[in-house]
Amino acid sequence: MSWASWTTAGVYTGRGGVLTVEAGVVTGDVTVHTTWADNEARVAVQYSGASDWFTMSGSPVPCASEEESRDLHDAVVAAVREGSGATVPILPVPPL
Repeated sequence: MSWASWTTAGVYTGRGGVLTVEAGVVTGDVTVHTTWADNEARVAVQYSGASDWFTMSGSPVPCASEEESRDLHDAVVAAVREGSGATVPILPVPPL
């Protein structure tokens, strides 16, 4: 089984923050974490320095490869910075 994970700390949410399953909208300085395993990516956020993680709305998502999951993580960080109740973005499906 392959797996990978990425964490980006010190991400400031844009106006309207990020939408989470457990806590609703989260705003301010957050850490974004993406874990990829079994062709699925799970995305969570936490207030930087806190211990509780919150599932980002739209997670988990199908994700075919480690490279795709890294691209997804980068897209999530960009969405969180944009705010507006950010959810996990849907990446374009690469052509076969």
